[in-house]
Amino acid sequence: MAMTMTQKILAAHAGLDSVEAGQLILVNVDRVLGNDITSPVAIKEFNKLGVDGVYDKDKVTMVMDHFAPNKDIKAAVQCKMCRDFCNEHEVTHFYDVGRMGIEHALLPEKGLVVPGDVVIGADSHTCTYGAIGAFSTGVGSTDMACGMATGKAWFKVPSAIKFVLKGKLNKWVSGKDVILHIIGKIGVDGALYQSMEFVGEGVKELTVYDRLTISNMAIEAGAKNGIFEVDEQTEEYVKAHSDRPFVAYKADEDAVYEKTYEIDLSEIKSTVAFPHLPENTRTIDEVGEVKIDQVVIGSCTNGHYKDLEEAAAILKGKKIAKHVRAIIIPATQDIYLKALQNGLLTTFIEAGCVVSTPTCGPCLGGYMGILAAGERAVATTNRNFVGRMGDVKSEVYLASPAVAAASAIAGKIAGPLEVL
Repeated sequence: MAMTMTQKILAAHAGLDSVEAGQLILVNVDRVLGNDITSPVAIKEFNKLGVDGVYDKDKVTMVMDHFAPNKDIKAAVQCKMCRDFCNEHEVTHFYDVGRMGIEHALLPEKGLVVPGDVVIGADSHTCTYGAIGAFSTGVGSTDMACGMATGKAWFKVPSAIKFVLKGKLNKWVSGKDVILHIIGKIGVDGALYQSMEFVGEGVKELTVYDRLTISNMAIEAGAKNGIFEVDEQTEEYVKAHSDRPFVAYKADEDAVYEKTYEIDLSEIKSTVAFPHLPENTRTIDEVGEVKIDQVVIGSCTNGHYKDLEEAAAILKGKKIAKHVRAIIIPATQDIYLKALQNGLLTTFIEAGCVVSTPTCGPCLGGYMGILAAGERAVATTNRNFVGRMGDVKSEVYLASPAVAAASAIAGKIAGPLEVL
């Protein structure tokens, strides 16, 4: 039976020769992930199961990133619960302040995910790892608890949508613009419980970091996962971060897809998602005059070194507008250190930005950049729902690092060419 990339990975992990869309299967997972918000709930459920310990201390991972460093007493209690659990069960991959990063940037960097893996995480943006050819998806905390205990998870096999990429991105256009363009095209439920599979000659024109951004936001189109074909770039990245063997799966030529879209990368412009949905997109020439109060460059979507480098190239030698607060959040400690060593932090600070330790912080309205009523922010984050970054009467505009940096300088939503 012909299968997609996702279906092949799931079949292999279920011990089956083939699977088909809609089939219910029990799958062996390679990694179970939780953070400081979702893990405490999973720990409580895990303790009810009466098992002696986690199924594999090397395959359970907890990352303290959402409200860490702790923003208040409740956050401190949550992190302590995770810390105590991981100490008790000798969990190898526990990442706390000083060693942690934003989870979906940290795991690929640490080599904890490789092509062909199945990863479940109690966080909706776990779909990020499809960028390197893995099947990864978000689950609830109860599923995380069962995964920690048994190393297994139930899935309904998703059908798929194929995105055939061609052409090459123009300067200052990145993976963020690609995924916003796609979500604007198909809508926030356009891939509901489906696999978004990215193939074509255009894939090689995207960096691994562009792909991480695109896969990260597959959930914003309602997808079960997003996944890219493994190519030389993927293999080079994975081998630089991990010594684990891996399997690169490719869809059968006659695999069945619900829909197929052709995307010409050369036609994509800088794109902004207006409040209050990621599908509410406009190209930079359609934006109009939108004054802003804050810019956030970071998150699991766009906190990679490439993102910071892009923003710094625009901010270098310039000052942000006097009425704008600009917050830069490197996604991991390694990214933070590299940005420090290469002078990016100097560029940011001289421009008038503040640089934070790795944290999800403002992305989910946690801390480090909460908005008041009536305020507007341009953010490289992944969601702009009502009240996502603060007051329900605030507004979040999603954009690429290039647009965010340019907007910080202009004091309004602007493209790079407007300030360079």
